[in-house]
Amino acid sequence: VQLVESGGGLVQPGGSLRLSCAASGFTFSTYFMSWYRQAPGKERELVAGIISAGGGTNYADSVKGRFTISRDNAKNTVYLQMNSLKPEDTAVYYCKASWFRLQYWGQGTQVTVSS
Repeated sequence: VQLVESGGGLVQPGGSLRLSCAASGFTFSTYFMSWYRQAPGKERELVAGIISAGGGTNYADSVKGRFTISRDNAKNTVYLQMNSLKPEDTAVYYCKASWFRLQYWGQGTQVTVSS
């Protein structure tokens, strides 16, 4: 099983980034996919999630209206479009796959929002 995040980097406040998480080694289309983030000195927190069929999503209040999660089951990939980024969005972003008690995590990608 592998989850490989990409797309992180340094961006100015107000800018945008699109994170990708490429999955392999499991039946991606059946898993609930989510993005978490962890800032220095803080606990890891849920950012957004999307059900297996791709129709239902949920977001942390802090990112509603700015971030959009989506998935392409044909490409085994989940995305996080991040717009209007703020310095407080700075964190390592992790992709997670969940199916009942099974959970897989990616290695994370750093997002830094700074001028």
